[in-house]
Amino acid sequence: MNTLAIIENFYKKDSDLYNILVHHSTDVTNKALSVAYIHPELDIDVQFVKEAAMLHDIGIFLTNAPSIHCYGIAPYICHGYLGREILDKLGYPDHALVCERHTGTGISQEDIIAQKLPLPHRDMYPISVEEQVICFADCFFSKTNIGHEKSIDEVKKSLFKFGEHSVKQFEEWVKAFL
Repeated sequence: MNTLAIIENFYKKDSDLYNILVHHSTDVTNKALSVAYIHPELDIDVQFVKEAAMLHDIGIFLTNAPSIHCYGIAPYICHGYLGREILDKLGYPDHALVCERHTGTGISQEDIIAQKLPLPHRDMYPISVEEQVICFADCFFSKTNIGHEKSIDEVKKSLFKFGEHSVKQFEEWVKAFL
């Protein structure tokens, strides 16, 4: 799978948005691969992680986030399930699930309904170890400060907006993956 070719089907090569997406996704990929390499006992599918981590944010162009050059119409929180729809249509259902399940540390159907989020009413938690590792790695990098890896404390502070359960899940991943 040529992930850059897939990205270039939806993003103009070397545009600001393309560069933000590719740099962010590369940082996430490298962090996820570092977890895979230091934890061979987890038997992580490294090739899948390389592909899915590069594609996890493919849906951002459909959202309205001008600070990162996204001028779509959907709220930014929708980028995960929109990315899933793109990759499902391309025939990559496992990669598509990574898109949908990577926001924060995952989002429950209960939270979607209680917070009236503009998302399909279903659980969106990372399940496989590969999904979890990519979700974990993504927590360390934003698209507004490219190249900066957040500290564990910075990540926990940023996750608090998703609820205390998100911070607890992240702390469990820190113990398991670092």
